Amino acid sequence: MSLFNVYPLFDITPVRAKDLSVYDDKGVEYLDLYGGHAVISIGHSHPEYVSAVSNQIENLGFYSNAIQNPLQVALARELERISGCKDYQLFLCNSGAEANENALKLASFHTGKKKVLAFKNSFHGRTSAAVATTDDLKIVAPLNAQHEVDFVNLGNLQGVEYILKKGETCAVIIECIQGVGGLDESTTEFYQGLEKLCKTYNVMLIADEVQSGYGRTGDFFAFQKYGWTPDIISIAKGMGNGFPVGGILIHPDIKASFGLLGTTFGGNHLACAASLAVLKVLESENLMKNADDMSAYFIEKSQNLPHLKSIKGRGLMLGLEFDFPVADLRKKLIYTHKIFTGSAKNPNLIRILPSLTIKKHHIDLFFDALKQELLLMNGM
Repeated sequence: MSLFNVYPLFDITPVRAKDLSVYDDKGVEYLDLYGGHAVISIGHSHPEYVSAVSNQIENLGFYSNAIQNPLQVALARELERISGCKDYQLFLCNSGAEANENALKLASFHTGKKKVLAFKNSFHGRTSAAVATTDDLKIVAPLNAQHEVDFVNLGNLQGVEYILKKGETCAVIIECIQGVGGLDESTTEFYQGLEKLCKTYNVMLIADEVQSGYGRTGDFFAFQKYGWTPDIISIAKGMGNGFPVGGILIHPDIKASFGLLGTTFGGNHLACAASLAVLKVLESENLMKNADDMSAYFIEKSQNLPHLKSIKGRGLMLGLEFDFPVADLRKKLIYTHKIFTGSAKNPNLIRILPSLTIKKHHIDLFFDALKQELLLMNGM
């Protein structure tokens, strides 16, 4: 049997990792500035994390959601305390796509409506409803296209109201900072106006914080900078530091009923142990402040960089936009300088999503390599 070949793979085989270092099967060390799509939030193999997961599997790795799991309750309480999302309710699942799927389903149940509004250049996952709200026709199968989704440009409040006033929309789903789409975000006026429109037209507002949450932007959630309040918040990626886990935080006004949502593996004991360890380290090592500090240093180091058009994003969710396609540059960073970075829908953008434990010397290594390659491009 062979693998279903859907990934363009780099010729590298990682076998172990520590903090921001990844080692391949030949012993070569790589600097990880991508964290597997913003998944590694507290560094590879953090001792607190390893201990928590190891201890849990020695006792109980899994049982179904038909029985009580005190770890789920502990996780909900810690999430409320650290995030500041008071009285929200937690439903746990396995991934970001599943989180958005459940968020959309819940919004439809709650409002009795079936249409969704999403934004151009969005990415919300690959499951049925989540992929229908993703602005990428290449990954939307004919089956998924049956969903009724309207797309407007990020920042276009007039376009949003035009759709919502028809009275058919159950939910607006939005990434406060677009990830795959290219690290774009809008203004305080837009986000607060969006919240008002959703309240006016009885529409659930879903904040997709799958990539931008868990301290990555310097706030626990990216939306908190702009002073608006979602009805549902989807989370995943950095939540488990590599262990598959996701969830939605649900406003207290939305009522539950038995059987409304369900999952086999979601919120299992190992997932909760991993997630609790992440929150503990995030707080004890002051990693949200570090995200702010290292972001400022990153931006400082990028000044006067040749060919750089703009720096997008916030915190440690950053994009360097150049005046040329960066695919070859990223290959040189990987194979010549042993540095992992990410791509985006924008072919001119290098995406930076490192562990929140990153230090200045890691950033120095990246810019030394980047400047070297840009000078070679200029024949200097």
